Amino acid sequence: MPGLLGKKIGMTNIFTEDGNSIPVTVLEVGPCTVYAKKTVEKDGYKSIQVGFGEKKEKNLNRSQKEFFKKANLKPTGLLKEFKNFSNLDEINVGDQLGVDVFAVGEKVVVTGVSKGKGFQGVMRRHGFGGVGGTTHGQSDRLRAPGSIGQSSYPSRVFKGTRMAGRTGNQKTSVKNLKIVQIIPDKNLILVKGAVPGSINSIIEINK
Repeated sequence: MPGLLGKKIGMTNIFTEDGNSIPVTVLEVGPCTVYAKKTVEKDGYKSIQVGFGEKKEKNLNRSQKEFFKKANLKPTGLLKEFKNFSNLDEINVGDQLGVDVFAVGEKVVVTGVSKGKGFQGVMRRHGFGGVGGTTHGQSDRLRAPGSIGQSSYPSRVFKGTRMAGRTGNQKTSVKNLKIVQIIPDKNLILVKGAVPGSINSIIEINK
């Protein structure tokens, strides 16, 4: 299904008609300009490339300058390709796509880069409960991971064993987020629940 690019504005809460409070994430989605169009005859498949944001021309390399010159459009900060628009034949280079692609009540998938937490131990990173008690001189093992493998067989640590390491800063998707409200004049979509990423981070929203 179709998707667009945007950024995360932040979280708030809204009230329904019966007085219930709903936590929502505010997303600024689009307007996204169509910069290129792929066709079956030329490229072997159908898709469009949309851009979001702005970028100064002095920060472009030579190939990027030629791309935007060919499209006869202003440089954009981010380009993304989408294949699954049902009306691809009706979309042309230069068209702008906005929040009217979506509707209130629809379920969407929001993809972003989660907040980076740096190097964290196993309790923070994986929710381990800790090892040992809190008395009798065992304080040096309270947050330790414990055994990570066997000695006689297989005499190695299995790949994927949960250990301390860098936490967050990964591409993350959250599915089945319900669109609660759309504000077309401000290009805002309010979805129920939390969305990965920090404030003003780039997100991708798909039906």
